[in-house]
Amino acid sequence: MRVAAIVPAYNEEQTIGPVIEALLECRRVEEIIVVSDGSDDRTAEVARRYPVKVLELEQNVGKGGAMKAGANETNCEVLLFVDADLVGLHTEHIEALLEPVLSGRTAMSIGVFSEGRRSTDLAQKLAPALSGQRAVRKDLFDQVPNLEHSGYGVEIALTQYAERHNVEIVRVPLPTVSQVMKEEKRGLVEGMRARLKMYWEIVRSLRI
Repeated sequence: MRVAAIVPAYNEEQTIGPVIEALLECRRVEEIIVVSDGSDDRTAEVARRYPVKVLELEQNVGKGGAMKAGANETNCEVLLFVDADLVGLHTEHIEALLEPVLSGRTAMSIGVFSEGRRSTDLAQKLAPALSGQRAVRKDLFDQVPNLEHSGYGVEIALTQYAERHNVEIVRVPLPTVSQVMKEEKRGLVEGMRARLKMYWEIVRSLRI
């Protein structure tokens, strides 16, 4: 099965380069699609330095919409989603995340941080369903309704759909991988505002 890596990104010029480089080093990834979700920084410009497809959305449509837009651009049978603000991502992490799906063991796997930053490790141990690092068969992804409107609730929507359809979700440890927190990227006030928006969209997805 062919693999397309999709990287939804909103103002991630500082971190997206190393993420793309890790994906390029993985031989199992056939196609890389970066979706700049209405970014007003140099995210798209940085991504275009690499041999990847860059989809530049004029307006910010939210994470779910960006992921859906990227998925619509490929015919690969397996979709690999990784966040654009990861730190410490390497080829072995990508291969480990893909293995359960490519081997036919499951239709969806989720990456869980470990041995990285205490804050991000704890968050994912408490709520692994929120992980943005996952591999999923495209035919399953395409069946999930209303992802384009789910925002940060997209991971919950994917997880709930899989569970309702008896898909065993395999959790894959991602040692030493972490991500930059919103408060670090945007400052305390803007970061907290973005975090509250994220929490609201997650809660809203749980009520659907």
